[in-house]
Amino acid sequence: MGFILDGLETEAYDRTYSDADLLRRIVGYFRPYTRQMLVVASAITLNSVAGALGPVLISTALDWATANPTLAIILLGAGGVLLLGVLAWGFNFIHQYFASKVVGNVVLNLREDVFNATIRHDMSFFDEFSSGRVVSRVTSDTQDFSDVVMLVVNLISQITLVLVLSIWLFSINLRLTLILFAFAPVAVFIALQFRKIARRVTLDARKITATINAQIQESISGIMVAKSFRQEKTIYRTFSANNEQGYRVNLKRGLTLNSIFPVLGASSGVGMAVLIYAGGLAVREQALTPGEWYLFMQAVGFFWFPLISIASFWSQFQDGLSASERVFALIDAEPKVVQTGSEPVKTIRGDIEFRHLRFSYTDTEVVLPDFSLAIAPRETVALVGHTGAGKSSIIKLITRFYEFQGGQLFIDGRDIRSLDLADYRRHIGLVAQTPFLFSATVADNIRYGRPEATDDDVLQAAMSVSHGDWLADLPNGLATDVGERGANLSLGQRQLVALARVLLKNPAIIILDEATASVDPFTEAQIQEGLETVMRDRTAIVIAHRLSTVRHADRILVMDQGRIVEEGTHRALMEQGGHYAELYNTYFRHQSLEAINSPEWRTAMR
Repeated sequence: MGFILDGLETEAYDRTYSDADLLRRIVGYFRPYTRQMLVVASAITLNSVAGALGPVLISTALDWATANPTLAIILLGAGGVLLLGVLAWGFNFIHQYFASKVVGNVVLNLREDVFNATIRHDMSFFDEFSSGRVVSRVTSDTQDFSDVVMLVVNLISQITLVLVLSIWLFSINLRLTLILFAFAPVAVFIALQFRKIARRVTLDARKITATINAQIQESISGIMVAKSFRQEKTIYRTFSANNEQGYRVNLKRGLTLNSIFPVLGASSGVGMAVLIYAGGLAVREQALTPGEWYLFMQAVGFFWFPLISIASFWSQFQDGLSASERVFALIDAEPKVVQTGSEPVKTIRGDIEFRHLRFSYTDTEVVLPDFSLAIAPRETVALVGHTGAGKSSIIKLITRFYEFQGGQLFIDGRDIRSLDLADYRRHIGLVAQTPFLFSATVADNIRYGRPEATDDDVLQAAMSVSHGDWLADLPNGLATDVGERGANLSLGQRQLVALARVLLKNPAIIILDEATASVDPFTEAQIQEGLETVMRDRTAIVIAHRLSTVRHADRILVMDQGRIVEEGTHRALMEQGGHYAELYNTYFRHQSLEAINSPEWRTAMR
């Protein structure tokens, strides 16, 4: 078994389930379809019985025709065979129809559950784990989970068929049937030896599929960067290496699973040889007629396949179990953000207070060691500082995207951990540096935070941002299709759409994460107008890299290594000549004509 590849990447939330745990949860998914499954099992069994009755009917017809070779007897035999064929086709149709419905419903329900669990995970989950691998579990693994359903249905029918055939075989010859049954434990023992290795190879196959999906998604998302640096060959080589590894893993999976039946077939060949020898002795001793011997061997032929299928079930079943294990691990991933209550949040004044809060992304990297801050309702606070100072972490904590490890965070005097998160986030408006737009129209994206908003509401929100002048630059106005991730719009236009979206939502707390950091001065002026509208009469927290944003703040907080080292207005901080003045001269001073013509800039230059 040393040929199995090691080192395939697993996720931190992966866990190992016992077969009993997986089976218990799997049964829960297709328990509502028990009747349909019984119909499928019955149809499969009757189809097999119809096929098995063929030799019996032919044997009987031959005996009748030999004794009385009339046309009626011949037509009766032919009609019987035809009837069995029609019945077999009908049973097979019933089997396929209901099996497809059961599989479709089970996959539908499971995929809904896993997607619902996925979107409820914390933001830290999506920051930590590859979206491509998550997508693979939601799509590929849930689809492969359907194999479990069909295997279980087939197992039920195979067991039923074995029981029916066992009764038939005992009726023909007790001694030969006991010899046949003596080989059953051997087949089961051989099949069980494949169990662990089958689980391993199927799990490895799913891991490499997830890796390939993640790399494809990343390559396509970053194709512009790859082309600008002429790295198409590099990303192709990476894909090719992953694809070759996927080929090797899936080849080993195929060889392992497909070798089960040949090995069991070889053992059944030994059993058949023994039965032929024993049957020949019985015929010689006249304990069995040649016809009975032939009929018994025909029955054995029908008996071996379901018996081998039952014996190999557990190894074949590992493919479905490995898929379900990955899906359930995604569903069961424990949240890091844990609410202690779910108090409703009707309204918010916007009073925010950090009390000796401690926060870290990892056990070794403390971002906010002991952070305290009070923000009054309707106050605009700008956060400035070097990269890694802790600015973005403050925003992630206010939005409750991450869990803090110590201290407290209060919203309007209430512990944020006691609030109903869905209610609370309705009062939060977030505008990121690079806003995300969904593939739809501009109007649809503005309406995203308030689906019930009317067209007039959407138009009013759009017109409130920079007086709506930006709409004239859109080819179809609010009906313009933004494209995937907003690709049909410029960055500035996407930012204006995002501002209108937040404005329509009408939150009590607005958070701006470097909203004007990557646009030209003209677009910055448009966005700044929109920002003033959005921030009016709201609590606003701004991560700012632009003077135009900073200087309008009621208070500027200068962050360094997770602490507030300075705070005050722009003028007061410039007069102190401290850390802020250094940041100003480094980042803000030469950004735009507006900054150069401002009184603050002229004062600083004196």
